[in-house]
Amino acid sequence: MEASNQVKKSHLTIGVNDPIPLGQAILLGLQHVLAMDVYVVPFIIATAVSMSPGDASSLIQSTFLGAGIASLIQVLFFLKIPVCQGPSFVPVGAIIGIYLGGNGMSTVLGASLIGAIAITILGYTGIYKYIVRTFIPTIVSGTIIMIVGLTLLPSAFSGNIFIETAELTMNQNVLLASITAAILILFSMLGEYFPKLGKVFRISSVIIALVLGSTIAFAMGGMDFASVSEASFLSLPNFAFIDYGFTFDLSAIVTMLIIYMVLLAETTGTWYAVSSVTEETLSDEQINKGVIGEGFGCLIASLVGATPVTGYSTNAGIISITGVASKVVFVAASCWFIILSFFGKLSALINAVPAAVIGGVFVVVCAIIMLSGFRVIKNESFSERELYIIGVPIIIALGLIFMPAELKGQAPQFIQYLLDSPIAVSAIMAVVMNKVIPEPKKV
Repeated sequence: MEASNQVKKSHLTIGVNDPIPLGQAILLGLQHVLAMDVYVVPFIIATAVSMSPGDASSLIQSTFLGAGIASLIQVLFFLKIPVCQGPSFVPVGAIIGIYLGGNGMSTVLGASLIGAIAITILGYTGIYKYIVRTFIPTIVSGTIIMIVGLTLLPSAFSGNIFIETAELTMNQNVLLASITAAILILFSMLGEYFPKLGKVFRISSVIIALVLGSTIAFAMGGMDFASVSEASFLSLPNFAFIDYGFTFDLSAIVTMLIIYMVLLAETTGTWYAVSSVTEETLSDEQINKGVIGEGFGCLIASLVGATPVTGYSTNAGIISITGVASKVVFVAASCWFIILSFFGKLSALINAVPAAVIGGVFVVVCAIIMLSGFRVIKNESFSERELYIIGVPIIIALGLIFMPAELKGQAPQFIQYLLDSPIAVSAIMAVVMNKVIPEPKKV
């Protein structure tokens, strides 16, 4: 037991239930908010369905509000581990299809509401913990964590780094991302080599990298503050029950129910990733409560006019880098989300952080998540069977990431929704292979 505690202390600077000064918690909570990049999902949806600028801004604000309340629900009442909720990328394709094919946002929110209620009921019945216990042993959970990190890497490069903007060329963005990543690694490692002085640098390494990266971007002419000056200081998001209403369409509801099941597979991988880096065992009861919390969070999100939320694996990477796993930090991050949902200028200022700066942090975080999965499975005995259980899902994940759009478009609509989530498909494959491939007989 003593050796185990020593390992834990060497990895974490501040544990899950350790006290932390309020000012420090507020600062560290902000770095989680900045690194999560939650405005991307509502921005993609608003652009795809041609929302007006006002409606697009309101959707982003609603997303912040939904994420904040859902995070508080999970951290304080249900899952009770350091994780933040944010808008999931899994339903994006389905949401755009429902929006354009139905009655707009009211149909999306109506289907999301019913799906959230169904997930909550699934949690209350206690079925999900038996599913996890039976189908997700260590070899499968570790594989899923590895896939979470691996599948996020390409989007970090293609969506944040290998891009051209009005202010910066692709070469400049690559340079900016590289410098930001180097700053993050430098300050994180200072905590390893200089424990007394470096502790401050390590726990603040993400926000230091974001601030210095943004400063360098400003010097390169890559910061655009036009959206900040144009944003209202105080404004309200669009609430579903006031501004949209709810429309209940059977096909949209069925689609969203399927999406929610995929969402649960994805978020379970995130919970295991956080459990791994915090060195806290995730019990069956916690998982079951997490499903209830997920349902309540998505229910609140639909009521405030936001899309379904899920646990963000980004937080696991930041915990591993900074060594800070305190739940107080995540309560602070949740409060930041809620504050930002009403302060238009603050939201716009966060949105003004250049994509390449976010990308530089994001790629390091993805690598940390992927290696956390390896840490989970490294002590497993590796026969030919385990190599296939790990390898085939990784192959499928990469195949889906690079699948041509025209090939995906030939599949039925339901299958297309599933193919949009490489994490979920790969997780299902890992579960199936673990059950189908028999264990070798012990001599």
